[in-house]
Amino acid sequence: MYQKINSNTIIMVKVSSRGNSMPLSPIRKLVPYAEGAKRKGRKVYHLNIGQPDIATPEVAINALKDISFNVIEYSHSAGFEGYRKKLVNYYKTIGIDLDINSIIITAGASEAISMAFMSVMDAGDEVIIPEPFYANYNGFATASGIKIVPVTSKIDDGFALPPIEEFEKLITPRTKGILICNPNNPTGYLYSEEELMKLKEIVLKHDLYLFADEVYYEFCYDGLEHLSVMRIDGLENHVILFDSVSKRYSECGVRIGAMISRNKDVMSIAMRFAQARLSPPSLGQVVGEASLDTPKEYFKEVYDEYIDRRNFLVEELNKIEGVVCPKPKGAFYCMVKLPVDDTDKFAQWLLEDFEYNNQTIMMAPASGFYATPGLGKDEVRIAYVLKKEDLASAVECLKHALEVYPGRK
Repeated sequence: MYQKINSNTIIMVKVSSRGNSMPLSPIRKLVPYAEGAKRKGRKVYHLNIGQPDIATPEVAINALKDISFNVIEYSHSAGFEGYRKKLVNYYKTIGIDLDINSIIITAGASEAISMAFMSVMDAGDEVIIPEPFYANYNGFATASGIKIVPVTSKIDDGFALPPIEEFEKLITPRTKGILICNPNNPTGYLYSEEELMKLKEIVLKHDLYLFADEVYYEFCYDGLEHLSVMRIDGLENHVILFDSVSKRYSECGVRIGAMISRNKDVMSIAMRFAQARLSPPSLGQVVGEASLDTPKEYFKEVYDEYIDRRNFLVEELNKIEGVVCPKPKGAFYCMVKLPVDDTDKFAQWLLEDFEYNNQTIMMAPASGFYATPGLGKDEVRIAYVLKKEDLASAVECLKHALEVYPGRK
């Protein structure tokens, strides 16, 4: 950045090295091109971001409409006590016993992850994460001054947990933890009890933290069940859990999440960071607390809808020549291998130069979900958060795009 002092003198005003090293979001970096496509009158199918089109529960909307207080005050830095007590009862219904001091309400799971990183790791420390992983973990790590060490999972086996020996090879004196997302964003993989027990073994052996992003635990398919690491005996002081209302209740804009741990020392330190930012959003907590009264019928309808979308999308994608899409076991994303030279270029081309019946699609290039340079160049993440009719139109666009793309392999 440059600052002009007078007509003859210009000095440079520097920005931080930390700021320069912050990665662009692969989920949002193509937004200017999507806006350009819309200015041309094209319909853009947004498959790039996990923004469900599912209606937010009525009880949550009504809670906002029925607000009666005259002043929107700060809450306790850990969140409203009434909300945390209600969460304790909620987690008990899924087999997780907590007390309110084990929960800090945060501005989405994003703040929870950043808060946890800063609470237990120093600059230069390392966290091992199976890749591909949620792209914003890169940003949280960079902002916290820590290093992500990737262990690569592969599309050929549906992105299963890499062999535990691969984790062992990566552990150094700076390794402080392992982070998993279960069910996984971006792959939709659901870790089995056997895989989680292997993680328990290595966590205990090396005295590590196990960070667990479980915001999609409601979305597990084909009769498979989610096992929270908070329910695994022996990990009580090692697990730091992240949760959020965003996907469970289709409330992404509410920005309410939670950092959860039974480790009293960890939570004591995290509270210092919580106090430094004063409090989580008060209006969001009103919505989050009300959402805990969502009737079970809501989740049954949502579950059935996502199953239908997933089955349709995966089947149609795999019909396209050269396209490979494993069937996700959970969440509402799939990683898709495409017969193109570079999905970053392809995704931009779709928005800048391509249209089919005045329509196009926006996807998230997978390179941003990997920490290892060069990986993911022929993969994209697709979020099946649109109704099936829109997914059908989007797949038709992709099919025709692949037929004319100059960089097709």
